[in-house]
Amino acid sequence: MRKCSLESMNSVFAEIAKAARLYLPVDGTDGSASYKEWNEGTVWSQALNTVRSPKDFFFPQTENLMEFKTEGKKIEIIDTRSESEDFVIFGVRACDVKSFEVLDRVFLSEPVDSFYASRREHGVIVALACGRPTETCFCTTFGIDAAEPAGDISAWKTDTEIFFRANTEKGSALLSKLDGLTEECSEDAVNGEKEKIAAIMKKLPLKDLTTEGFGGGKTAELFDHPAWAELSEACLGCGTCTFVCPTCQCYDIKDFNTGKGVIRYRCWDSCMYSEFTKMAHGNNRLSQKERFRQRFMHKLVYYPENNGGLFSCVGCGRCLAKCPISMNIVKVMKKIGGKDHE
Repeated sequence: MRKCSLESMNSVFAEIAKAARLYLPVDGTDGSASYKEWNEGTVWSQALNTVRSPKDFFFPQTENLMEFKTEGKKIEIIDTRSESEDFVIFGVRACDVKSFEVLDRVFLSEPVDSFYASRREHGVIVALACGRPTETCFCTTFGIDAAEPAGDISAWKTDTEIFFRANTEKGSALLSKLDGLTEECSEDAVNGEKEKIAAIMKKLPLKDLTTEGFGGGKTAELFDHPAWAELSEACLGCGTCTFVCPTCQCYDIKDFNTGKGVIRYRCWDSCMYSEFTKMAHGNNRLSQKERFRQRFMHKLVYYPENNGGLFSCVGCGRCLAKCPISMNIVKVMKKIGGKDHE
């Protein structure tokens, strides 16, 4: 394990940026944080989390897949892919690191999504323990430890110092570049910070939320639950929850005529939209109740059934903070999760 003073972090960022593009949370004019590329003078945000997750770095909201150029009956297909640059994402929280495992099972399963795979290969994740979890956090429900973030490098921040531990070969290679700016220390040095975080997690209002009542094999039991109608009644179908969610992976593929050819691109989509997967036959989910149910059944039943019990939620709390009608997965779990959640 290595450590350095917080005062020297600008030098650490500068050293990392020599080897790869560096992205870290930065405060915006509205006070919310988002990932921005580091340049000299960039100020690292101390916000708990960014509005949107770092999912964008591996599965961007829009990306071009290929181009077509036509000349009469001749069609030329142009591969628009280029080798990804090495990049580092600094300050990723434990919940968001876990979300990459969910996405990996989708995009790295056969047939492998080469766009996603290339970005995963070139990206290095520096995860940061959550010093001050908030009332919207419930990552412990899904077995995530906010005090033990995974990633290529794990980091812990105190009032005066920051500590780094490499977990992978990529992490070790990056940390070795910081030898001149950091010093070796014992892993016991972060025990106090871990204990502090654990104590906060035990006091949060959602600490007792459990996944009991959900998981694989619950489709027949939960699909026709009468509460779906009540829960979905106020849903606007705006898709905000899906766009801030770090694990949502739905997308659409469209063609855009530029006048000189056609660009085929991929963009995020939402199962909450009435047009979602609508083709010539129409939409197979005609009501907002059906679309609402699909979102939460997928996260709590369908995904774990097909992925060894892994839930497609990481308890980051973004949907709790951003839903305009305050409807979220916590309310669904409490309402439908059985007598223990009454």
